[in-house]
Amino acid sequence: MRAVIQRVSEARVSIDNKVVGEVKKGLVILLGIRNGDTETDAKYIAEKCVNLRIFSDDDGKFNLSALDVQGELLVISQFTLYGDTCKGRRPSFIDAAAPDMSEPLYNYFVSHIRSYGLKVATGEFGAMMLVEIHNDGPVTLMVESK
Repeated sequence: MRAVIQRVSEARVSIDNKVVGEVKKGLVILLGIRNGDTETDAKYIAEKCVNLRIFSDDDGKFNLSALDVQGELLVISQFTLYGDTCKGRRPSFIDAAAPDMSEPLYNYFVSHIRSYGLKVATGEFGAMMLVEIHNDGPVTLMVESK
């Protein structure tokens, strides 16, 4: 499992010109699920995301987590994170998990994130979405379970 985490001042996701999820200060988590991922991977990534110290303290140092600042989280499923561009000009998505496997893991990830008591918004699994991200910093990191 792979997550691209962006610290944001605000973010929103729209489907067919209708906002379906939005957050203020917090994180956007773009979540990619690959073949062979399990709930253990989802739990690891979820815990890493909420505890990663990427918010500044009073001295301007990265010492605070989303939990510390009560950050809001926008979670977007993104199979393209497992696009392989090594050969040719068209990415291969052979490593990305099929929807019947990835959707339950995505839902498990979201429910685990929600268990921390933070506000969590989402897009719609498998939908064509427009994601508006106001990257704060910019701060962007990638976390992988394996």
